[in-house]
Amino acid sequence: MSILRSLNTGVSGLQSHSEALGVTGDNIANVNTVGFKRSRGVFQDLLGRSIPTTNSTPTAGAGSRLAHIQQVWSQGALLTTDSPTDVALQGNGFFVVEGTVGGASGNFYTRAGQFHIDNTGHLVNPDSLRLQGYTANPDGTMGTTVGDIVVGPGTVPASATTSADIAANLDSNEVVPPAWDPTDPAATSNFSNTLTVYDSLGNSHEITTYFRKSASNAWEWHAMVDGGDVVGGTPGVPVEGASGTLTFTTDGALDTETAGASSWDFIDATAGQVIDFDFGTSITTDGGTGLDGFTQFAAPSTTTGLTQDGYASGTVAGVSVGADGVITGVFSNGQMRTIGQLAIANFTSVDGLSRAGQGLLTATEASGEALIGVAEAGGRGSVVAGALEQSNVDLGTEFVNMIAYQRGFQANSRVITTADEMYGELVNLKR
Repeated sequence: MSILRSLNTGVSGLQSHSEALGVTGDNIANVNTVGFKRSRGVFQDLLGRSIPTTNSTPTAGAGSRLAHIQQVWSQGALLTTDSPTDVALQGNGFFVVEGTVGGASGNFYTRAGQFHIDNTGHLVNPDSLRLQGYTANPDGTMGTTVGDIVVGPGTVPASATTSADIAANLDSNEVVPPAWDPTDPAATSNFSNTLTVYDSLGNSHEITTYFRKSASNAWEWHAMVDGGDVVGGTPGVPVEGASGTLTFTTDGALDTETAGASSWDFIDATAGQVIDFDFGTSITTDGGTGLDGFTQFAAPSTTTGLTQDGYASGTVAGVSVGADGVITGVFSNGQMRTIGQLAIANFTSVDGLSRAGQGLLTATEASGEALIGVAEAGGRGSVVAGALEQSNVDLGTEFVNMIAYQRGFQANSRVITTADEMYGELVNLKR
């Protein structure tokens, strides 16, 4: 090898090691970048001339070059956050976002799950790129077209109460009170409880159900509302909207239950609202055990359960995300509705993806087209809500690499210095 070739070889070593040091520097700089994947330099040797034939004399190489910068796709640690719209992927795949970056518009792919709800109700990343996914149909089934995920502003319309389930124990030792008087229900009953129901407009009303012992193991019930809540009523004067009877076995189990007509004419709402009162699975009436709703034991009367199916209108108050990427809206009226499902992309060759900056990646011919589907299917990982994937950069490894590249750079610089000294000696031979 000539002295001049030694100089060129040393220069190639300086260049390749300085580029590799730049890769390490980029890794260290992004040690706290969410979703960042570290890179590593791939060195290759250079030949000084054409590939020798079988009869050729072997020749020394011409140095090295940094032929490729490869990303390492190992899983980063997950950091729990306080934001329900922060999501991380445990396993393979990428979130899909849509927008414009650097003048290029379309879909981009990222492991950084820092999302928030913007002023139009879209889920977006810090650069306002919109998160993509599948929108839920009104019946709760999931659509098949990928598009923007919109979580608000959304509303759930009011729903009138159609059924009320009450569970309680009525004290078997109670005595029969005076005859039922709807104008003085408290004095002519043994026990009562109150349930909030809703009319067709979503207005709430307090229905008080009075229970009056009528005979041994027999009771009657009367559901009443303040007269100020119904058409034709007088505020402060209770109005009865439903009534019926309950009978119990000698073992205290609910045997039969009957209900008369149930009709409620709440002001400004749909007239004749029917509310079905249920007191448990009675033995004779329902063919049940008679012990999962109302009972009559020798114990103080007490309510053990009150439920009804109506609710007022509500707006989105928050969201939750499941491991399968299904987004559920939590509404101010306590209702929950499926909003959509995150789209997760995978690729035939993730090494073929191209970095676009801002934590984004783009598909290339080398990566193949994006294989878009849902989490926990087709080899895609699961979604972890309220968490972010940290960088997979290990500082210890990067410092070791940095020292190795520094030593390589110093050694190559020494080659150049030595070759320069030899070249000087050669020039001085003419003198």
